[in-house]
Amino acid sequence: MPLILGTNSIKDTGYDVANSCIFDRASTDSMSKSMSDGSSIKGTFSAWIKVDGTSNEMNILSHFQDTNNVFTISTTGSGVNVVDYNSGYSLQLSTNALMRDPSAWFHLYIAIDRSQGTANNRNRMFINGVEETSFSHRTNYSQQTSGGHEDAISMNDGQCTMYLGGLGDGNQMFGGYLAELHWIDGTVPAVTEFGEFDEDSGIWKPKLVSGISYGTNGFYLDFQDASNLGNDANGGTDLTESNIASTNQSTDTCTNNFATLNPLNSTGNGTEPTYSEGNLQSVSPSSGGGFVGSSTIGVSTGKWFFELQRSAGSSTNIYIGIGDEKQTSEIARQSASAVFIGNAVYYKPDDGNKVVVTNGSGVESSYGDTYGNGDIIGIALNMDDNEVTFYKNGTAQNSGTAISIPTPDGACFLNIVNGADTSDTFKINFGSPPYAISSGNTDGNGYGNFEYAVPSGYYALNTKNLAEYG
Repeated sequence: MPLILGTNSIKDTGYDVANSCIFDRASTDSMSKSMSDGSSIKGTFSAWIKVDGTSNEMNILSHFQDTNNVFTISTTGSGVNVVDYNSGYSLQLSTNALMRDPSAWFHLYIAIDRSQGTANNRNRMFINGVEETSFSHRTNYSQQTSGGHEDAISMNDGQCTMYLGGLGDGNQMFGGYLAELHWIDGTVPAVTEFGEFDEDSGIWKPKLVSGISYGTNGFYLDFQDASNLGNDANGGTDLTESNIASTNQSTDTCTNNFATLNPLNSTGNGTEPTYSEGNLQSVSPSSGGGFVGSSTIGVSTGKWFFELQRSAGSSTNIYIGIGDEKQTSEIARQSASAVFIGNAVYYKPDDGNKVVVTNGSGVESSYGDTYGNGDIIGIALNMDDNEVTFYKNGTAQNSGTAISIPTPDGACFLNIVNGADTSDTFKINFGSPPYAISSGNTDGNGYGNFEYAVPSGYYALNTKNLAEYG
């Protein structure tokens, strides 16, 4: 299984996006808005997206009347799809490029302009500022310069309801993060209205959007109001939220990408763990145990802090800690009992012991307190000195004496291993928590939202901090 290092790292983006919204497929999180008859000629979609890494078909946006009359923008294991289906395809774009990287944000821009004389210009797709031209399926809209939806066009049709996060019948739900989402009815602003290439790195980045006319059905979601994440920041009618709460708001955005768990690097000894809540929650399989998860971002330098909570389960054979690249990559290919492969340090809940793994050989000894469901384990990872300190509910264990990590083979990652035959639920807070925080603490740069104080000199694991300290 691949390891994924931090991506999209720009220290100064110019325009910073404050918030995103997590959509959890298992919880069927969605938003909706009743449509009026708008333009059947022109429409524009722009959003920043971070997917959960699955191969499921996931609808980001749909204009849904029924399964025979629907306009959709979706991602699947085979790429990005844009479809207008009315008992047949009036539009179909399916990319050859795969968009399944759970560690990286990407920008998706769709431009519909049926008045264009050139067929390929009637429906265009850009990913990270570059136009897609390689499609496994391509059916272009027919040319239309006037009129309504009578020729089987579902986009902006008043008989449809607009859904964000799924199909209108509750299927093909989206899993991941959305930020800076625009739907524009009746006009087609250029892709450069929404983003630009960074002059130093060449990375496509968002820019402040202004002067846009959103039309009859259009809206802009910035997700900055946690109590009303469906708020149309353009001042139009808000979207109706379903299974969306304030904890769906995230500070993991396209301008500051936080670590999550990596679903592409896990095994359940035959049964995969179940990931949810933007890959910040992992449920180990009920039999066979296995590698429950590792962080998407690995580090070789700097000082980093994150928190972890086991919220459910009773397994005693749990290992939570830090593994080097060899440990993290190879353990995912092994059985649940093969905990020791590379170099690692673990803290066990049932007896409070530490396990230090050196070149595949583990030595267990006493360390700190036992911990159970609901306790929050803080992990302070010091890669400048190759050591780690564990905390239980804000208290440093073993009087704060750090544990040395044997000389790492490559970068180090968070690792969670369940060697038992019971199901356990783990929630990870790299600074954008998947659960409610009662106190609230940031790092020295003002990033993150942690239950307990971040040790001085340690930072949340995100790309802003990586650009400065990583």
